[in-house]
Amino acid sequence: MSVLGLGGFGAVLGRDLRLAGRQGSDVLLVVGFFVLGAVLFPFAVGPDANVLARIAGGVIWVMALLAAMLSLDRLFQADYEDGSLELLVLSPLPLGFLVLAKCLAHWLTTGLPLLLAAPVLAILLNLPLDGFAALVAAMALGTPTLSLLGAVGAAVSLGARRSGVLVSLLVLPLTVPVLIFGVAAVDAAVGGYPTAPHLMLLAALFLAALPLCPWAASAALRHAVE
Repeated sequence: MSVLGLGGFGAVLGRDLRLAGRQGSDVLLVVGFFVLGAVLFPFAVGPDANVLARIAGGVIWVMALLAAMLSLDRLFQADYEDGSLELLVLSPLPLGFLVLAKCLAHWLTTGLPLLLAAPVLAILLNLPLDGFAALVAAMALGTPTLSLLGAVGAAVSLGARRSGVLVSLLVLPLTVPVLIFGVAAVDAAVGGYPTAPHLMLLAALFLAALPLCPWAASAALRHAVE
C-alpha cells in the first residue's frame, strides 16, 4: 500500500476516533448495556455460585454481541447523511481499505471497551480463574470479527427505515460461529481442556473476514450512493 493509501487510512481512522470522542455517550451506552445486561442474569437464575460459574462465559459473550449491535447502524449513517460517504466512494483510494479503517475505529471505540470490561464481569459472575485468559484471548480475536461482519450489515441496510433492527437481523446469524467458538474456548479452559483449537478457529474467522467483509461492505456502499 502506498504512502497515500496509508495517509487516507489514517485520516479516516483519526476522523472517526475524534467523532467518537466528541460523542462519548455512545461508548458509555454500549459498555453500560453490556455491564447492566450481564449483571441482571444473577437476579434471573439465582445467586448459586456454581450455576453462575457455569454460564458466565456464555452470558458475557451474548451480552458483548448484543452490545456491539447497538452502534453498528451508525457506522456509515452519519457519513451518508452529511455527504462525506460520496467523497469516500469517489476517492482514488481503495474503498475497501477506507472501510477497514472505519471498522478499526469501531472496534477501538466498541470492541476494546467491551474487552476491557469483560474480566470485571467475569469476577461478578464467578467465572473460575482458569477461564480468564481464554475469555480475554477469545474476545480479542472475536470482537474485531464482529465489527467486520457488522460493517457489511450496516452498509447493506444504509438508508433503510429501522436500519438498526435490520442490521441486527442481518448480522446476528453470521456471528453464531464467533459466539460458539468464543464460549467453547472459555468452557474448555474452565474444564481443563486445550483452548488452542477454539482460538485458532476464531483467528481463522477473523482472517477470513478481514479481506472479505470490507470488500462486501464497499460494494454495498457504492450501490447506496448511486
